[in-house]
This record gives sequence, C-alpha cells and structure tokens, in this order.
Amino acid sequence: MSNSVTYAGDVDPEEAFEALRDRQDAMLVDVRTRAEWSFVGVPDLRGQGKDVLLVEWQGFPAGTPVPDFVATLSEQLGTRGLGPDTPIYFLCRSGVRSLHAAVAMTEAGYRACYNIAGGFEGPLDEAGHRGRLGGWKAVGLPWVQS
Repeated sequence: MSNSVTYAGDVDPEEAFEALRDRQDAMLVDVRTRAEWSFVGVPDLRGQGKDVLLVEWQGFPAGTPVPDFVATLSEQLGTRGLGPDTPIYFLCRSGVRSLHAAVAMTEAGYRACYNIAGGFEGPLDEAGHRGRLGGWKAVGLPWVQS
C-alpha cells in the first residue's frame, strides 16, 4: 500500500447502506472470496434495485492477491457506465482486504473509494465467532445466503 495515496475513508455499514440507497450511481463491491460468498452470504441490495459487484481481492484457498483486480473491477464499472467519480463502497469479512482494495482503486484514479469498517461479519466475539459484534450482518442490513 502506497503511503502517498489515500482513499476517501472508512464508513460504518449503516452509512454505506444509506449512501447506496440515496445515490443511484453508488456501488457496493464485495472483495471476499467465492467460498465466502457461497457459504457465508452476500449483501442484498435488490430492494434498492441494485446488484453487488463480486470481485475477489485475494484468491481462495491460497490467499494470494488477484493480479487483475483493478482491471476486472474497472471493466465491470465501465460496462455499467460508471467511471472515476463513482462512489464505491468496498466490503470484506472484517474491513482489512476492503481497505487495500479501496486504496488500489484510488491509485487507479477512482476518487470516491470507501472502506466499510467492520466488513460483512465484523470482529471476533469472546467465543471466537463473527457476525455478532459488528459488520453488515450484525447491524441487521439485508443479506442472502445461497
């Protein structure tokens, strides 16, 4: 991560949801792995007439960065007529991978890249479980599981 480039900042899941609801051009990008999408669930924006872009930041099971992440996401945004001024909200499990994705897209010229702090599942609780203390699921935002 470059020290000279930053991103638009962190927002909590509720702030992201409100922005996604209020701005038609705002996009949610879930950067978790295919396994997480399949087994843990994904945010559901169908009530807002939107879909969630699913673009892996790291591959599963190796956990290595996906080298064409920026190109893949840029192409998906472009096919929707969205460009560098599009507000993009990045989500992962807990907010770490999504922060890196927000920085990478900022470095690529996108000007409104936000990290959703707490991610989809939030931090571990005292029993070692996620999804109870914070994150998209814990605050009761819509999601679906396949």
